[in-house]
Amino acid sequence: MNKSELIEAIAASADIPKAAATRALDAMIESVADSLKKGDSVALVGFGTFSVKERAARTGRNPQTGKAIEISAAKVPSFKAGKALKDAVN
Repeated sequence: MNKSELIEAIAASADIPKAAATRALDAMIESVADSLKKGDSVALVGFGTFSVKERAARTGRNPQTGKAIEISAAKVPSFKAGKALKDAVN
């Protein structure tokens, strides 16, 4: 499912116009991104938790040349599914 299909599903499920569903989805995505930028996590009970994890610096290898390269440390977004979501998938 891509973003436009998700918007159609939200509009049909909530019985709202697609434009309103688009604004709601965009606002949700923006709010989650803003919270993660601040270092906060976003917990949606039953669905899951969005958080930021620290990835340490490490040494990698260039697959074309085989030379070792340094990969710098980074902050990466993470998602951990909640129990209800896990149960719905299984």
